[in-house]
Amino acid sequence: MYYLGLDIGSSSVKAGLVDASNGKSIHSVHEPNNEMGIISNKDGWAEQDPNDWWLHTCNAIKRVCHESNSDPKKIISIGISYQMHGLVLVDNKGSVLRNSIIWCDSRAVEIGNKAFSEIGEEKCMKNLLNSPGNFTASKLKWVKDNEPEIYQKIYKYMLPGDFIAFKLSGDINTTCNGLSEGILWDFQNDTTADWLLEYYGINPNLTPDLVENFSIQGKVNKEAALETSLSIGTTITYRAGDQPNNALALNVFKNGEVAASGGTSGVLYCVTNNIKSKESSRINHFAHVNHNTNHKSLGKLLCINGAGIQYRWLRNHSVGNSYEKMNELASKVAVGSEGIYTIPFGNGAERMLNNINVGTHICNVNLNKHSHGHLYRSSLEGIAFSFMYGMEILKDDGAKINVLRAGNDNLFRSKIFSNTVATLIGHEIEIYNTTGAFGAARASAVEDKDLSSFSKDLTANDHVLTYLPLKNKSEYEDAYENWKKNLLNILNNKL
Repeated sequence: MYYLGLDIGSSSVKAGLVDASNGKSIHSVHEPNNEMGIISNKDGWAEQDPNDWWLHTCNAIKRVCHESNSDPKKIISIGISYQMHGLVLVDNKGSVLRNSIIWCDSRAVEIGNKAFSEIGEEKCMKNLLNSPGNFTASKLKWVKDNEPEIYQKIYKYMLPGDFIAFKLSGDINTTCNGLSEGILWDFQNDTTADWLLEYYGINPNLTPDLVENFSIQGKVNKEAALETSLSIGTTITYRAGDQPNNALALNVFKNGEVAASGGTSGVLYCVTNNIKSKESSRINHFAHVNHNTNHKSLGKLLCINGAGIQYRWLRNHSVGNSYEKMNELASKVAVGSEGIYTIPFGNGAERMLNNINVGTHICNVNLNKHSHGHLYRSSLEGIAFSFMYGMEILKDDGAKINVLRAGNDNLFRSKIFSNTVATLIGHEIEIYNTTGAFGAARASAVEDKDLSSFSKDLTANDHVLTYLPLKNKSEYEDAYENWKKNLLNILNNKL
């Protein structure tokens, strides 16, 4: 028997199978082979056809079963992870009314900013824990204002994962977790933020029925069974946005646990039971996968644009050097890179720096003594320091950091990067070889919100290594403080 996990991204749809008898990952695939396209008819717009997600979902399910020689009829439950903040609109027959306005579309920024100003920062932060911003609710308001003929036909709005669950089962529903990702959940009253919809002039009846995150949310119907080769009646038992799901995949559930990723950009997702925040723009707050009325569990999400892209840029401009060779050369340089400091924010406006476009700065280069190895170490340290800077913002907003868990991606494979972060935060970093699709598959087996078996399977099957804080902490602290002084000087010059 197997558990199936689906991860509906904007670049591809991933499907992963997990052995139900022991929790081990079996196989995963992504569809299509090339990245899905994004439709951008105007600057700042980003759309995709939800029916394309469904086509790739069907193909991915059949492929993962075929390539692993697994009988799709033996899949007993399905978990769904999905790109957050998207908007899908259907009519009363379930037909898609327009392309989905996806997460990276920025057309609704001013709508959200105006709502934040007119409703008031105090109420938004107390009840929504966020500004309405450029999220799902504001995107729905944009449709109402700019495409009234489509708005009049709307039966329900959905998030991307809700749509895939609907295509599998025929049932339209959503979760409080999903609504919180669209800034549609009132944390003070534990209910849909109908008052925000009413402010936008949107009928609250357009909101789907609520189901719990870990529950039977629907069953595969005849039509979906024909398209996917799954059995009729296979249960859909879990659903979450990609960042909360990635945290789940890394066994991050408790107050003070942090999930981190270090790809092109970086993400820190810190679980907290504190439902207060003074950060309206640098941090977003979502209901975590185990949040409910009796157990407050929020994810504080902070993005770092200037992360892995900085190290990749160096690799691309260093003839013949791989990441492994770069790491080797960097390891021969002392902590602090002998005075070089890299400010790695060359990937556009940096949200955690209040949307200031800082750019990348490589400071204090001495042409008589510094080499490629110094540049590489300085880059890794600069990215690590930016993670530390982000964690200071999180802690200043009431978060605790007791342990950090990360996937086995490029940055966290670097001992310099991981040792620097672990030493500065004074806590271990656990590395796991897992994915969002495998996490969703395992989560589909969770019953009655009991996550102990999930944690046991992950630790037994996917733990790679643990980085412990090093003893020479003062060297790292001195280097970080000097780096931060350079950053603050640059920020002051930008103001």
